[in-house]
Amino acid sequence: MGSSFGDRLKQERLSRNLTQGELGGEFYSASYISLLENAHREPTSDIIRQLASQLQLTPSSVAEWAHTVSAEESECLRLSLCARQSWDTRDYLGAATNAKLAAEYASASKDPVTWWNMTYLAANSLMQHGENAEAVSVLKSLLAHPLTTESDALSLRAEQVMGAAMLSQGSLQEAIFHATKAVEIGSGDSSEEFDAYLMALQTLIGALTEAGRLNEAWTHALVLAAAVTDETPTQLAGEIHWVIGNVAFIRHDIRAGLEHHAKAGRLLSPATDLSRWAQFNKATAWVRLMAGVVDHGTLQAIERSELAHSVVGATVSEMLEVSLLRARWYYLNGELTEALELLERIQAQKDELAPHIAGDSALLHGTALQAAECPVEAVCAYQQALDSYVQAGAMDRAEVAKQHLASLQGSDV
Repeated sequence: MGSSFGDRLKQERLSRNLTQGELGGEFYSASYISLLENAHREPTSDIIRQLASQLQLTPSSVAEWAHTVSAEESECLRLSLCARQSWDTRDYLGAATNAKLAAEYASASKDPVTWWNMTYLAANSLMQHGENAEAVSVLKSLLAHPLTTESDALSLRAEQVMGAAMLSQGSLQEAIFHATKAVEIGSGDSSEEFDAYLMALQTLIGALTEAGRLNEAWTHALVLAAAVTDETPTQLAGEIHWVIGNVAFIRHDIRAGLEHHAKAGRLLSPATDLSRWAQFNKATAWVRLMAGVVDHGTLQAIERSELAHSVVGATVSEMLEVSLLRARWYYLNGELTEALELLERIQAQKDELAPHIAGDSALLHGTALQAAECPVEAVCAYQQALDSYVQAGAMDRAEVAKQHLASLQGSDV
């Protein structure tokens, strides 16, 4: 029977994030699943039926894995496994490259399921690598595919990721559009669909918050809070409290912000996911600073973010965002020279930032320049902020930039 059955079994198991023991359940040991995956045991009809039940597939589709595979199918399987291994080791560029190649082989072999899975993995990997524009391009093909359009479960996942990609590149209105579509599909019938629904809610809340639609963001945040139970995985519960705390801080509800971020801090662990922990501390520092909370807790979040991002190998834009935190800390603490030096370095690389973040950097730069009695330079910075906010669709922040401009242009600049 060869290794085709074992290869496909392993691929399907990994795609569901199952261990060999979890796949075997109460019927087969982890070592027996290993023997099947390595072609040291042949699957009987009973084994195929039970594995199909565990994987939520039809027995006939699992039985088809035993047919003799072509060289192209074999290469597709190899690339799929390499892509997932790269993802697990945080080699996101390797994961994207292998997943895209696997999708090409799957398309040539008329295997739409593998094509969908690998295209989805490629999009997520590109996002993690900071290639949001390319991720959006890949996701467009995913959203247009018949498998997606005919399945609410797949549409939910694809729309959620598209919303996240749009948010990452600062396209706030598009992010709201796709995240809303995902949320409107609903939570589905499986735990996997429910998790995707919760992620879509987080994306929608983030996009609404960035766009200044705080009342809508808080309404969805309350829905998200109600979804947390004792059975919610610790990491997911931590991320939910993180998101809710962010909105609370921006709405100037400092008590609720501190409460939810304290819960998030207890639940999220750098040992579980250092990258997410780095992002959590960055976001925590950001909203605390925006709310004017300049204390030891805020400084600790900045320092943790700086350290964690340096360890995980962050993208250029992520490191610039971390530097912007430090610049805002300097400014709020009256260290104007240090703030301006850092902001000028950030502005020199502003094209690396998403438009709404570039706007925040320019707005702070203008504020610092105005405080340093450099009004002409401040006007230029405020204009840059206004242009960036309009590009992002963050019209409430654009209005703030306009007010700063008007106050200076009405003086003897």
